[in-house]
Amino acid sequence: MPDIITDRKNRVVSAPVAIIVAILTGGYMLPWAIAALRGNSNAWSVFWINLLLGWTIIGWIVALVMSIREHKVIGVR
Repeated sequence: MPDIITDRKNRVVSAPVAIIVAILTGGYMLPWAIAALRGNSNAWSVFWINLLLGWTIIGWIVALVMSIREHKVIGVR
């Protein structure tokens, strides 16, 4: 009987690592998602700070604070 060649390998480590990386990747852009969902007027500022400086953790915290702080709606009374 001939051997069957497949691409299946033992994925004991790679599957959990892939799941963890996917969760962390989603968490990286969380401040921008919060700002966008809240209709924050500075959502694009949060996006750029988060994208460029989020890897420093301090930049990520700054973006998070910007996204959750109260914002003023202009032109509505």
